[in-house]
Amino acid sequence: MDQLPILVVIVPLLAAPVTVLAHRSLAAWLVYLIITWTVFALAGLLYAQVWMNGPISYAVGGWQPPFGIELAIDSLNALILLLVSGMGALTGLYARRSFAAEIDAERVYLVYALMLACQAGLLGMTVTGDAFNLFVFLEISSLSSYALIAMGPKRRALLSSFQYLIMGTVGGTFLLIGIGLVYMMTGTLNMADLAARLPAVFDTRTAQAALAFVVVGLSLKAALFPAHIWLPNAYTYAPSAVSVFIASTSTKVAVYALIRFLFTVFGVGYAFGELPLGEILLLLSAIAMIAASVTAIFQTDVKRLLAWSSVAQMGYIVTGFALASAAGLSAALIHIVNHGLIKGALFMAVGAMAWRTRATSINDLAGLGRSMPLTSAAFVVGGLSLIGVPATAGFISKWALMAALIEAGHYALMALVLIASLLAVVYVAKVVEALYFRPREAEAPNHSGGEAPVIMQLATWGLIALNIAIGLHAGPEIAATQRAASALLGGGS
Repeated sequence: MDQLPILVVIVPLLAAPVTVLAHRSLAAWLVYLIITWTVFALAGLLYAQVWMNGPISYAVGGWQPPFGIELAIDSLNALILLLVSGMGALTGLYARRSFAAEIDAERVYLVYALMLACQAGLLGMTVTGDAFNLFVFLEISSLSSYALIAMGPKRRALLSSFQYLIMGTVGGTFLLIGIGLVYMMTGTLNMADLAARLPAVFDTRTAQAALAFVVVGLSLKAALFPAHIWLPNAYTYAPSAVSVFIASTSTKVAVYALIRFLFTVFGVGYAFGELPLGEILLLLSAIAMIAASVTAIFQTDVKRLLAWSSVAQMGYIVTGFALASAAGLSAALIHIVNHGLIKGALFMAVGAMAWRTRATSINDLAGLGRSMPLTSAAFVVGGLSLIGVPATAGFISKWALMAALIEAGHYALMALVLIASLLAVVYVAKVVEALYFRPREAEAPNHSGGEAPVIMQLATWGLIALNIAIGLHAGPEIAATQRAASALLGGGS
């Protein structure tokens, strides 16, 4: 039990080359499935330990921090661990039939290896207490993501991967420069030690530059407006199961890292008090919520529509933590988790449709509500959760955010959140109308084959069930995020 913090990272990282050695697609899938569900179980044990006993500190190799590398798990990243590992496990169920339809059989085992490496990188970013190691794990996840996106069935997947590589490299470079600057000023890379030493140099230009570099670098990775250019193409042209995983985890972990730096390393008083960072982020998030939602309305591809929706939804998350209040931070954390579950379910539903039709264009999916009723119903419920209809996870997120905005007196932003939600009604309804009320065009792909495989349906409806369960009984999630917010603001563990 004492080794859980390192096992949650090492197990998928070591399993990646084992998957390559397995070579055959079925053996690679079995390795991937066993490992991801094992990691999910380990994350669950870690979450239970943190909830009962408080934060966990693990010294890698027995070298005590701040001289050695520390893995630190508290009430915040224990929640992110559950999201990343849980989505990896459910994607494992979903991936076999989806990859078989979109990727050449002789390359499928490589995709599973890359998925494990990507998950290891994201989990490492989540648990590390060392700033430089956060960068290292970010690069592991990013390099894996570039290759995964390039595996998409369309030729534009290569261009999308290259665009992401360029933007991701810029983001990683900015983050590394910021980390280098704080190391130059303090002589340490341990986050807890940085938090203790940085206040002595807050009045320097170097500290301000370091914060700026870190914020810009992680904003590029998290696709925060206007650093979102890579995201629509990446989500659209990646293999369906890859879209499921990265849409529900990658940007969420990057936002988590940004929150960790702002609230733990630099401190809320400096980042949002002495500097006008809060006002800048609130302005950019307001633009993102409206501009990206309007753009989503005019998309003709469902995956691209959902990608633009993700840019808008990141605006909600940024709005929450930019308030720098307990209520706003809790709302942001709720939406990080809930949006991961929502987008995972929606991309799974679209991927199941693509498995049957080999297309994701809205016109090509017209009339699919009759031939694939279960998959179409899953998309409808996921869409309602995205909008924020009561009894869904999305409603809990938006209710918490609205309450935080009212508490802070930001009534204009509250109005923009409502407008963005109405715009979400429009672009979700656009897809629903095509599924149920538009006749199938003569040249559209054949829909006569029925539903997607049962295993894909199980994964999709598992996420839909979670959305509804949270919508009906959000008490545990709210309690967990409030505890995490309190810890970040210095009020507990």
